[in-house]
Amino acid sequence: MIDRFENALVAVNRWVLILLLAAMSVIVFANVVLRYTTNDSIVWAEEVARHLMIWGTFLGAGLVLRFGGHVAIDNLHQAVPTPLARVLRALVVLLIAGFCVSMTYFSIVYTSVMRFQTTPATGISFAWIYSALPAGFILMLVHLAFLVRRYVIDGRFHESPEMDAEAAASL
Repeated sequence: MIDRFENALVAVNRWVLILLLAAMSVIVFANVVLRYTTNDSIVWAEEVARHLMIWGTFLGAGLVLRFGGHVAIDNLHQAVPTPLARVLRALVVLLIAGFCVSMTYFSIVYTSVMRFQTTPATGISFAWIYSALPAGFILMLVHLAFLVRRYVIDGRFHESPEMDAEAAASL
């Protein structure tokens, strides 16, 4: 049951990111084409594309964490004996979880403060844009929970045929 939930979460998370990126690409492309063909641009295009990028960044951070794609310095836990390495990795997980929890709290506070301010072009509340932060940090915590056992015990992340975090980090 948990495996099915995890697989569904990853699939939904990926498809939401794909749709956000596709929408952002279409909006930016259409705006560029209109700007150069009609000498007029879509007033809201840059703003909406920026907001989609913000949502994509925070919703994608959990998937990147899941596959080990975030910047990390792992020399120390590779150089020490296995029991100490596990303790270090557990400490890293606790620090990441603490950071995510605190950022979730503070981003909820910030989002509630921004609810009365509206965006210039579309006129929507900034709370809708800034709600990407608590959503992203909560999602990151969920991905961390699925990852924690494997990471602490073996120092491994989830593998995916679509993403090689080591190869991406070496670019």
